[in-house]
Amino acid sequence: MKGFADLLERLAFTPSRNAKLQLLQHYLERTPDPDRGYAFAALTGDLKLRTVTPSLLRGLAVERFDDELFALSYDFVGDLAETIALLWEGEGGATLSVTDAVHLLETTGKAGLPAAIAGVLDRLGASERLAFLKLATGNLRIGLSGRLARTALAQMGGPGLAEIEELWHGLTPPFTELFAWIEGGPRPEQAALAPFRPVMLSTPTDLDELRALDPAEHAAEWKWDGIRVQAVSDGGVRRLYSRTGEDISAAFPDVIAAMNYDGALDGELVVRRDGAVASFNDLQQRLNRKGVGRAMLASHPAGLRIYDALMWQGRDLRGLPFTERRAVLEAADFGSDRIDLSGLLSFETWDDLAALRADPPDAVIEGVMIKRRDSLYVGGRPRGPWFKWKRDPRVVDAVLMYAQRGHGKRSGFYSDFTFGLWDGEMLVPVGKAYFGFTDEELRELDRFVRNHTTERFGPVRAVAPKLVLEVAFEGVNSSARHKSGVAMRFPRISRIRWDKPAGEADRLETLAAMIDTPNAFDAETARAGTRHGRKKRRDEAQPPGGADVSELGETEDAASSEPGGAAPDAPSLSLADKYPAGVRGRKAPGPADDEGAA
Repeated sequence: MKGFADLLERLAFTPSRNAKLQLLQHYLERTPDPDRGYAFAALTGDLKLRTVTPSLLRGLAVERFDDELFALSYDFVGDLAETIALLWEGEGGATLSVTDAVHLLETTGKAGLPAAIAGVLDRLGASERLAFLKLATGNLRIGLSGRLARTALAQMGGPGLAEIEELWHGLTPPFTELFAWIEGGPRPEQAALAPFRPVMLSTPTDLDELRALDPAEHAAEWKWDGIRVQAVSDGGVRRLYSRTGEDISAAFPDVIAAMNYDGALDGELVVRRDGAVASFNDLQQRLNRKGVGRAMLASHPAGLRIYDALMWQGRDLRGLPFTERRAVLEAADFGSDRIDLSGLLSFETWDDLAALRADPPDAVIEGVMIKRRDSLYVGGRPRGPWFKWKRDPRVVDAVLMYAQRGHGKRSGFYSDFTFGLWDGEMLVPVGKAYFGFTDEELRELDRFVRNHTTERFGPVRAVAPKLVLEVAFEGVNSSARHKSGVAMRFPRISRIRWDKPAGEADRLETLAAMIDTPNAFDAETARAGTRHGRKKRRDEAQPPGGADVSELGETEDAASSEPGGAAPDAPSLSLADKYPAGVRGRKAPGPADDEGAA
């Protein structure tokens, strides 16, 4: 465990990609089986253990620590496992292998798990305690993706990254056969049937960038609003993978049954009724299920819309240009009416394609895909062969309501923000966002939260409703699970509106109206929310006090904190109850009522 703890700590504080690879490679070369296999599975997210929940850890904290000490420490550290590891008073000095830790977590019953974990923590030092808790919870947060970890394997010699990834999803921890193969042993053939192969990804683009390219050298097709999948039927074995390689076959037996072909196809998983593609909200009812009943199969029938082919009838097509792969697909028989081929769009100029994108024939189309006609199928995200030109994001101006401490490198900042819209005189939470802002903007937001806290709920703070956030998102659906009645897709903060009074933020009915206008981007429903990549529209207005945000938290409110408190269930805020004293009891404030931008 000491070696694993040292690896996690060094990876967390090493920003360089190559340095991370070197650290991991050295660890794998020096660590024996099966320890290195279990550790590697933890790093890639493939170690499936009995889940150690935050509530279990909080229970241990209640038994061991003073409530106020733990609350203050947790508020400062921002990470539950790290707080416990630092506060825990143990003997230290004992040794525990990663394998023994895994076996303990796998075999201990639910009732005995708290005592078993406490016993381990008693014997370990602080760094090893943290590594053990990270292993137990599965929340490593060290800035290492599964693909980058497998790159370190490839650098050890023997098989390359593409070969490893092709067999990866047929392998299980502790990967003894994989490491033997890397060190010169036989290829693990039992993992080779119906494997996942790395998918080819696109890069965002816009009309200005496209004008530099020759439209005659490119093909285009609609980008359907489902989830990207790889459907593999190989030697009688059928598997449906998400684009990250997760096997989701169990949730879609209807699709598996329809895969009457021999090949590996790249496409979009959608719900279809009478030939029409249903909304993403319908598809969500089928996702993240271990199984599906007859009623759901009947009411939400799934199907595939095929974009590309990696393998077909024993032939590897990835080294062929797109036009040749497309010809194979057009001549193919997929064996079921649940599976069809995405059609190509007819255009001569980029302006022609822009006109098609602006007026798609179906509400569930979220843009266009553009591919070089001579492009090979290359796993990863190569720059240039494929582009996605999504429809412009929708935008609403919302009011910041709650903020939660981040994790890992963000553990010192409030970085997860809940925002709401006006419903009468009440602010109703409609979403949560934790990206879209720069590091500088994160510091500004963190300072605002600390200086405008009205209540505390453990790691969550309620703030005075005075800051407007421009929130961009991809779509909105009706939702009975949310108090607001709506659910936003992929919300992110696109701009901080220091210049706008909270009373002028949008109303809930504005967002609800977008449910029935899936492709409307007029001023009233989207307010020209066109931005590309990380480009920001920044008004000249600066946060209060200027741009100097170096002294974070200097004037924090002395609100009380509950030890181990959970996040609030996003209650609505009434102007009469929650607005600052200067405007308490008024209606939604206009420009003259609000006490400045923040």
